[in-house]
Amino acid sequence: MFKVNEYFEGKVMSLGFKSAEGRATIGVMAAGEYEFGTSTVEYMTVTSGEMMIKLPGETEWKTYKPFETFVVAKDVKFKVKVLGDTSYKCVYK
Repeated sequence: MFKVNEYFEGKVMSLGFKSAEGRATIGVMAAGEYEFGTSTVEYMTVTSGEMMIKLPGETEWKTYKPFETFVVAKDVKFKVKVLGDTSYKCVYK
């Protein structure tokens, strides 16, 4: 069944589901800066808008555009900046 997730006072929302790739979410983020923690490896693909990402140990932000994917390791925190409404798909491994 689907699971609705809400973070940062509703500025980030996602819908969890089981996909052919495994457990996944489809979500949206309003403009802002966020920090997320992981409990599994996450494969995040931007589906619209742009995400600026700062992974652990990195000193610079990297921008991801639609259909670009980045991987976040298990048990880390990473930072996200979005300038406007942005959507994404996340697959958990």
